[in-house]
Amino acid sequence: MEISTLAMYHCLAFVWYFFIAYSITNIRTEERPSEVFFYGGQWKYLTVLNLVLQAVFYGVSFLADVLRLIKKLRCAKCAISSRDLLFSVLAFPVSAFVSISFWTLYSYNRELVYPKSLDGVIPLWLNHAMHTAILPFAVLEILALPHRYPAKKKGLILLGFVSFLYISWVLWIYSVTGEWVYPLFALFSPAGLAAFFAISLAIIISFYNFGEFLNRITWGDSIVILDYRQKGK
Repeated sequence: MEISTLAMYHCLAFVWYFFIAYSITNIRTEERPSEVFFYGGQWKYLTVLNLVLQAVFYGVSFLADVLRLIKKLRCAKCAISSRDLLFSVLAFPVSAFVSISFWTLYSYNRELVYPKSLDGVIPLWLNHAMHTAILPFAVLEILALPHRYPAKKKGLILLGFVSFLYISWVLWIYSVTGEWVYPLFALFSPAGLAAFFAISLAIIISFYNFGEFLNRITWGDSIVILDYRQKGK
């Protein structure tokens, strides 16, 4: 794909995710179900955090494209490295995890992850923007251009660390409020909850590996290499 086309796509994707993140984080206070938007607001939900993550990723991607277009290759190389790290370690596996886990649990019992009280607050299109469209966007990004994945150990350590931070945030909210972020968690004993978190981590790691596999079978060993020493050539 041409750099100018990529720049346009990444710009539109950035605007889209910024709009979605803005829409969900600016629901009027009086419309928010008290049992859903308690301590931590929307920022306790992985779905909302993922929207911000995607906006940041596409913003960095657009910046990298612009820098390549204006021949600022030294800066572009740094932006591309940041883009690829964000995508490989977080943007793809988190989007896949959020989309697939949400609709799996929603199909089983929606009250466990998305109470019916939200239907009057969050329109259907916004629900699909947050939980459905994120996966096609992530796959399209792999098909649009190759990404350099980090060493497997480094990638998994970073993914595990971010997962640990989110689990810690969820546990902190419970310790303060006595309420779980997702009603699903209340069904488990402490040992069962630990097992659930461990299984969830294994699933998100499998999505990381799948993204790496899809990137490799699509692009082989090709990567974006910039010779920033050739100024303007």
